[in-house]
Order: sequence, then structure tokens, then C-alpha cells
Amino acid sequence: MSSSDARSSNAPAYLGLGSVLAVALCTLWLALVGHLDLYINPRYSVFTIVLAAVAVPASIAGLVVIARGHGHTHGDDEHEHEHEHEHEHEPDHDHGRRGPGRGRAVSLALGGAAAIVTVGVTVSMLVLPPTTLSARTAQQRSVDSATLSNATGSEAAVSLLGSEGVDTSEYGVKDWAALIRQTTDTTALVGKQVRLSGFVVPGQDGSFTLTRFVISCCAVDAQPVGLGVVTEGGDRTEAEPDEGQWVTVTGALAANPDQSADARIVIKAAKVTEIAQPKDPYEY
Repeated sequence: MSSSDARSSNAPAYLGLGSVLAVALCTLWLALVGHLDLYINPRYSVFTIVLAAVAVPASIAGLVVIARGHGHTHGDDEHEHEHEHEHEHEPDHDHGRRGPGRGRAVSLALGGAAAIVTVGVTVSMLVLPPTTLSARTAQQRSVDSATLSNATGSEAAVSLLGSEGVDTSEYGVKDWAALIRQTTDTTALVGKQVRLSGFVVPGQDGSFTLTRFVISCCAVDAQPVGLGVVTEGGDRTEAEPDEGQWVTVTGALAANPDQSADARIVIKAAKVTEIAQPKDPYEY
């Protein structure tokens, strides 16, 4: 095998191991700067970091092995050159070599393009600041799609959550959304005081949905959950928060004044305060 044949045949291996190395280095970098939790559930952080730490030396070792194997093919070049020289005047043989030559060119071109994309993604992850999932993403994934199970993680029956014997002061948007969806009689929830933070997904008539993303494994499977928010009396005395703006809503749970809406309970807000995005914007 000639050196050019060896390079083209090893291109997929180089690209694959290079991609593994790039992803592993990005993962370790995100963990080092404290941004890994923006992409995966924290309970998988240690496992992911260990895998990345193993992948770095393993991929480097693989690249070294392939490079050394490629070096061993040079000894055969002279013999192959002589063999080709013996048949250089055979028209059919020359004609048959054009196809593989074009195939190698296409393979190298595709490999080069993939390598450029890999390098570009790696550099962008290392240089650009990480961004969280947006309000538009929440709308695309259907906020309150009624697929979240008992997200509170409590072993008690869902119908008992929020009762007088349970402390709900630490409940987040995820917990209240799960409770409201799974409680058959929501009248017991009316009047309960809440203070919750999330980002704004605009609604109609000045209302909005207080939203958080819930991550089970990683950002790819993040599910938006939220609670509708209306102002007391249905009148707004201040500008409605912009789409995607993070706010803290203080108020009480109330029956939804829009009887045609799927959500039976909303927050009747006494106060809506704009805040900066928290360091950990997700719930788990």
C-alpha cells in the first residue's frame, strides 16, 4: 500500500479519534470552568468527567498507534513503484486506476470538511460563552405538555403533596406544576402562597407562563414546565416582562379565570420582580 493510500484509508480513524479527543477536552474544560451543569444533570457530572479523563489519553494513544502504523507502509513504496512501472504501459490498468483516485479525493475532501466542522465546534465551545435554553425553545417543546411524572421525587402519594402536613416552602416550578397536573381536586391548592422564579414565556392579555427547564439527563432531553401567571384583578400596573426575562413571582395559587384553558390553576401575582438569570437555571 502506498503512502497516499494509507493516508486516505486512515482518514476516518484520524477523524473519529480526533473528534473523541475534542469532545473529551471540551467536557473537561466545561467542568473546570463550572459550566458542565448547563449541559447535563449534575448527578451525571462525576461519571462524565471520569469518562472524559479516560478518553483523552486513550484517543491520543490511538492516534499515535495509527501514525506509527502509517509509517511502516513507507518501506513498501519502492516495491510498489517498481510494480506499477512494469505495468505503466497497459492502457486498461491505467484506466482502472482513475476511479479509485477520484474516490480517494472525495474521501479526503469529505474528511477535511468534517475535520473543519469538528475543530470549529470545539473552538466555539471553548471560546464562546455557554447559553441556556431559551423561551422560544420552551414554546417549541410545548410548555406544560402534561408528560412530567411525579417530579418532586417524594415517595408519598401525589394527592397528599401540598397538604397541611407537607412543607411546600422549598417547592419549585417543577414541583408545583407536577402537583397541579396530578391532583384531581385542585380546590385544596387555591390560596396557597408561592414565591417562584423562572423565565417568561408570553401569553395573552398580559398573562405569561413562569417557566423552567427540567433536565433528566442532558440539555437535549430538557422539558419545559411552567405555571400561568396573572396579576391581581387582571390589571397590570407595570410593563409586562419581556420574553425570556427572568423574574421572581410572589402571589397565591388561584383558579384560572380563563375557563377554556387547559391549566386549572394559575398564580395570581401580587408582585413580579425582574432578576438576573441564576447560576443554575435548570431544575432536576
